[in-house]
Amino acid sequence: TVLFVDEVHRFNKSQQDAFLPFVEDGTVIFMGATTENPAFELNNALLSRARIYKLESLDGQALEQILSRAMGGTELPGANAGQLGSKQDHVQRPPVSAEEGVLATIAHAADGDARLALNILEIALSHTSGALLTKEDLMQVLGSQYRRFDQGGDLFFDQISALHKSVRGSDPDAALYWFARMLDGGCDPLYVARRVVRMASEDIGNADPRALTIALNAWDVQSRLGQPEGELAIAQAITYLSVAAKSNAVYLAWKNARLTVANSGSLEVPIHLRNAPTGLAESLGHGAEYRYAHDEPHGFSPGQRYFPDELDAQRYYEPTDRGLEQKIGEKLAYLRNLNDQAS
Repeated sequence: TVLFVDEVHRFNKSQQDAFLPFVEDGTVIFMGATTENPAFELNNALLSRARIYKLESLDGQALEQILSRAMGGTELPGANAGQLGSKQDHVQRPPVSAEEGVLATIAHAADGDARLALNILEIALSHTSGALLTKEDLMQVLGSQYRRFDQGGDLFFDQISALHKSVRGSDPDAALYWFARMLDGGCDPLYVARRVVRMASEDIGNADPRALTIALNAWDVQSRLGQPEGELAIAQAITYLSVAAKSNAVYLAWKNARLTVANSGSLEVPIHLRNAPTGLAESLGHGAEYRYAHDEPHGFSPGQRYFPDELDAQRYYEPTDRGLEQKIGEKLAYLRNLNDQAS
């Protein structure tokens, strides 16, 4: 017995578990179809007993072949189409031919989706009573067709990943292409603007701090102006980030700092760094041996520790030799040398 489950991702984990004993003992041959990533939506136990076959989108030529076959005698709304619910709603009518380029236009609008292509064809044919489907007939129903863009699905994250990697790879042209693709598919520009802000910190950082300001300004412009005016500001930010000096030093430093905190627990603040807002705190020595950096030469207190006493001094931030971080690296090397001399 073959058990075919369409939209299998709609079953929750408990419902999916119910298939397991029947699959294991061979009672059924289980087949499931889903538009989602099975690695995320299906139980591991069910996945381990199944083989995954990825069905690719149809290309334009394949869609045109499907549409050509459908043109020959498809049941379509006829003269009595207004009598909803009647058996006469659909009538068999002679084959209709299509003007050159019409099927290609439908295939392009469907963007790999055969069901959408057939739906467009059926509606277009319902608008013509003659034996020829023209481009004018098609445009009456085609309107503004959105590309396939599954908000929250694999395609969504694949495209934002492509945009991010294009910016990181210093390719402004590819980055603009993926930005345009996302907007063409119906993505909210504010989502892209937020991700661009993330890119500014993750992939540019202190190599060019202006990148973060430009990204935030683009987000603000989009929020104030909306579409389509605000899109240009996001495009400007994307191109700037793409050609800016790159550094992930801040990203790596923050990641390692979080890791240290997760592994070391709640260590006490050194007594010389503690606040002394009351006489009691002052009498306990809070802040007593703290050295005020502005009163020191170079505005720096060589040898003063800022990490907890139980934790060795860590080095998270290692500037690159690109952009402004080259100067930052030189400054840090100078200060660390002063620390070494004071120790």
